[in-house]
Amino acid sequence: MAATRNPELVRGIRKYSRSKMYHKRGIWAIKAKHGGTFPRHDPKPPAPAPAEKPPKFYPADDVKKPLVNKRKPKPTKLRDSITPGTVLILLAGRFKGKRVVFLKQLSSGLLMVTGPFKINGVPLRRVSQSYVIATSTKVGISGVNVEKFNDKYFAKQAEKKKKKGESEFFEAEKEEKNALPQEKKDDQKAVDTPLIKSIEGVPDLKAYLGARFSLKAGMKPHELVF
Repeated sequence: MAATRNPELVRGIRKYSRSKMYHKRGIWAIKAKHGGTFPRHDPKPPAPAPAEKPPKFYPADDVKKPLVNKRKPKPTKLRDSITPGTVLILLAGRFKGKRVVFLKQLSSGLLMVTGPFKINGVPLRRVSQSYVIATSTKVGISGVNVEKFNDKYFAKQAEKKKKKGESEFFEAEKEEKNALPQEKKDDQKAVDTPLIKSIEGVPDLKAYLGARFSLKAGMKPHELVF
C-alpha cells in the first residue's frame, strides 16, 4: 500500500491542513498554467451498445403446433317429436313454463319459436331443444313465411356507447331496454297474424297457449303425457 502524503496523526486529524496540501500538491501551479481554472477533460464518448447475444439454447424440435381442425360440424339432429307447428313447453330462461309454437330449426341447431306474442307474450326467439318438452298438440303454419329468419337475425349487435352524466345514463338505459327496432315489430306481426288465425280456428287452443305450465303436488313428471 502506497504511503500517503498527509498521514493521519489520530483518527480524524491529518498532519497537514487543506491549504498546506493545496500548495504541497502543486495544484496552484496547474491552475496558474491554465489561466486560473483547473483543466477538465472532455467526457468519453458513450460505449457502443453490445451486440445481441445468440440464444443460449437451440429451439426444440418437438414444439407443439396447433392442429388444423378438418372436421365439418354436423347439423344437430332434430328430435322426431318436434316438427313444424308442434307446441313446445319451455323449461328454462325468461319464459320458463310458457307454451310456444315451433316454426323451424336454424343452421346452428337452435329452434325458432314464437308465442305468439299477442297470446302469451313470447316473441320470436331461439331456444335449444334440450330445454323444451314436445307436446302432441300441433298448429297449422302453412301460411307463415319464415324464410328470411336465420341465426344472424337473432344475433345481438354491439353498439358504441357515448359517455353521459349519471342521470342521463339511467334514463338512456331504460330507453335502450324498452326500444325495439320497427323492423322486428313488423316481422313479429307478419309471423303472428296468420298463426293466430290458425289458432283461433281450433277450440280452446288459444287458452291452452296462454296458460303457463307448472307441476302441482302429487304430479309425477315421468307419468305425464303431453
